[in-house]
Amino acid sequence: MANSAFGSKMVIWATFLVALILQTIPWPGTMEVLRPSWLVLITCYWVMAAPHRVNVGTGLFLGLVWDLVLGSTLGIHGLMMAIVTYLVAVNFLVIRNMALWQQALVMALLSMLSVSLEFFGEFVIQDVVFNPNSLWVALINAILWPWLFLLLRRVRRIWRVR
Repeated sequence: MANSAFGSKMVIWATFLVALILQTIPWPGTMEVLRPSWLVLITCYWVMAAPHRVNVGTGLFLGLVWDLVLGSTLGIHGLMMAIVTYLVAVNFLVIRNMALWQQALVMALLSMLSVSLEFFGEFVIQDVVFNPNSLWVALINAILWPWLFLLLRRVRRIWRVR
């Protein structure tokens, strides 16, 4: 039983590692605004699929690691991930019972919220200007969500993550 729990944790953390790698791969300058929020999407999936394993603390930790990897202001992504993870954790039963297209719309709204929170955090600390093109990530995440959801569900079933 303990080996199964350890294996489940390893699969979840392996997906987080892949998400962090995908999140930090450089994109061409003009395409940067179209980069999906891999870490946000994968964290939202695991909060819905295994809320007893992935929670707000996990989101905060992943956000702080994201800040360290990017070299951005420490705590901006941590706070954003904690708030998004909290919203998903509180409503995980409702979101999990929605149709896949409805979940994609929820992910688009959460992505817009994460971009807004990230901007607001940077705005409070330093003088930045909001780039409306950064909201395209919400559309990209909504389009990507059904395929990512089905892929991660398959991974969860193959590796028997409970």
